[in-house]
Amino acid sequence: MTKQRITVIRGDGIGPDIIDSALQILDKVGCDFEYDFADAGLVALENHGELLPEETLGLIAKNKVTLKGPLTTPVGEGFTSINVSLRKKFQLYANLRPVLSFKGTKARYEDIDIVTVRENTEGMYSGLGQVVSDDGNEAEAKSLITRAGAERILTYAYEMAIRDGRKKVTAVHKANILKSTSGLFLKVAREVAQRYPQIESSEMIVDNCCMQLVMNPHQFDVIVTTNLFGDILSDLCAGLVGGLGMAPGANIGQDCAIFEAVHGSAPDIAGKNLANPTSVILASIQMLEYLNMGEQAEKIRYALKQVIESGDRTTRDLGGEHGTSDFTQAMLERL
Repeated sequence: MTKQRITVIRGDGIGPDIIDSALQILDKVGCDFEYDFADAGLVALENHGELLPEETLGLIAKNKVTLKGPLTTPVGEGFTSINVSLRKKFQLYANLRPVLSFKGTKARYEDIDIVTVRENTEGMYSGLGQVVSDDGNEAEAKSLITRAGAERILTYAYEMAIRDGRKKVTAVHKANILKSTSGLFLKVAREVAQRYPQIESSEMIVDNCCMQLVMNPHQFDVIVTTNLFGDILSDLCAGLVGGLGMAPGANIGQDCAIFEAVHGSAPDIAGKNLANPTSVILASIQMLEYLNMGEQAEKIRYALKQVIESGDRTTRDLGGEHGTSDFTQAMLERL
C-alpha cells in the first residue's frame, strides 16, 4: 500500500518544537507516514517573501491532510490572516474544537467534554465589505450567511454527534438582534434539527451561552454556531479545561483537512524548550481519527492522560518543571 503523505507546517515561534514532539509520537505509535515539510507564516515571509508560498499551497492540495503549528500574521501591516486564507482557499467549512478534561491540569472544572462546531468560511470573517472612510472616522464590515453554508455546518454537527455517540446539539445565535444573518442561521437550525429526532436539540442566544458555559458547562455536548461566535466560544471552552494549550483544532472540507494547535506562536519562549506540546498532540489525534486510525489515536490519548495525571515530566503551565523534550520522552516511554 502507498504510504499516507502528510503536509507538515512547523510554523513560527514554538511551532517547530511542538510539531517535532507530535511527529515523534506519531512515529512511535507506528503510523508510518511520509512527511512533506512546508513553510508558512513569518518563516515563509523571511525565506520566500510571502506568508503563504505557492509551493505550500500545492503540497496542501496534493496530500489533502496537513498538520500545522501556530503561525504568526503580522499585525497592522495589511496582511490577511493566514488561517482565514487557508480555510477559504480550501473551503475548510467545518472548524472542530473539542475540549476534554484531563486530571492534573489544575483546571477550574472536571469532566468537561464539549465540541464546538464552528462555520469557518462565512459570517463576519468572510472578508466582505471591509471599508474605512477616507477621514478614518467610520469603518464597515459585512457579514454573509447563506442557507447552503448554514445547512452544511448544521448537518455536519448532527452527523458528527451520531457518529461519535453524542446526545445533544445546541445551536448558538443572536437572532433577537441580528434578525437577518443570525435569523437565517436559526431558521435553518430548526429545520435541520427536525431531521435528527434521535438527537436532543436546543438553541441559545450567544451571550446567555457564555454565561451558561461558566455557570454549568456540563449541560453542553455539541455547540454549533457561526464563525465569529464560534471563535469566541471555543476559546471560552478551552478555558474550562486549562487553556488553549489543552485545545486542538481541525478544519475540515470536502476532501481536504488541516489539523492545528490553536494557541499562538509564543515567541517569548521560542527555542527555549519550555512549550507544552499537548495542543498539537491532540490535533494529531484528531488527524488520526479523520484517517480512520482510531487504534493509534486511542493509544496516544491514553498515554497523554497518564502523563498529565501523574505529573510525570510535565511543563510549567501544567504545574511541572520540565520542558517540551522531557514531556515528549514521558509520552514515548508510555507508548
